[in-house]
Amino acid sequence: MHVDPRHPFLTSLSAQERRIIGRITSPHDVQVLLDGFVYSSDSWYRSPWRVLRDRKAHCYDGAVFAAALLSILGHPPLIVNMFPNSRDDEHLVAPFRIRGAWGAVGKSNFVGLRYREPIHRTLRELMISYFEQFYNVAGEKTLRSYTRPLTISIRNFGMWVSDDDAMERIADALNTMRRHPVVTPPMVRALTKVDPRSYEAGLQGSVPEGLFKLSPSRTIARRRR
Repeated sequence: MHVDPRHPFLTSLSAQERRIIGRITSPHDVQVLLDGFVYSSDSWYRSPWRVLRDRKAHCYDGAVFAAALLSILGHPPLIVNMFPNSRDDEHLVAPFRIRGAWGAVGKSNFVGLRYREPIHRTLRELMISYFEQFYNVAGEKTLRSYTRPLTISIRNFGMWVSDDDAMERIADALNTMRRHPVVTPPMVRALTKVDPRSYEAGLQGSVPEGLFKLSPSRTIARRRR
C-alpha cells in the first residue's frame, strides 16, 4: 500500500513530518513508529497531529493516531474499546483487515497489548488474543468486554486528525456503544492470576505513573490506558 498524498492529515504536517509518514507502507510500520513515542501518563487526549508533534501518546491517543495512519494507507479509520473490571484501565486499539483477517495496532504501557498480526478470523478472536496480557498491577486478568469497531469520520467528529476537542467527542461515542462480553461470570470466578515471569515480562519498559493504582478502598477512577 502507498500513502495517499491528498489525505487531510497530511495537509496539517510540516515537510519533515510528511517525509516521516511517507515512509510508512504497512500497519506494522505504523506500530514501529508508535513504539518509538514516549508513553503518556497525561489525563488529557492528543489528536493525531499533536501525537506526531509531541511524539507522545497513551493507548487512546495511540489508537486514534494509528487509525489516522491506517486510513492514509487505505484502511478504514477504526478503533475498538476494551473494557476491564473495576480494578483496571480501559484499552483501545486500531484494528485493520488484510485478506479478510483481523490485526491491530496499539500503544500500551504493557508489552503484550500492542500489535497483532492480521491472522484472526473474527473480531472476537482478535479481542480474545489480548486476554492473557490484559492484567492489572495485582496480577489479575481483567478484560471483560469490548465494543464493535467505531469508524472515525469527519462527518461525525469534525477534523479529528488535528482537533484535540474531537477526541472527547470520540470518547463519548465509545461510551454509548454496546459491549460484547469476553468471559462469563463462572469463567471469571475460576480465573487464575498471571504467573510471575509473564507479569514481569509484560511490564518491561513501562512508565510507573501511567499504571492503574489500586487504592485502599479497592479502586480509583478508571481511565484509558
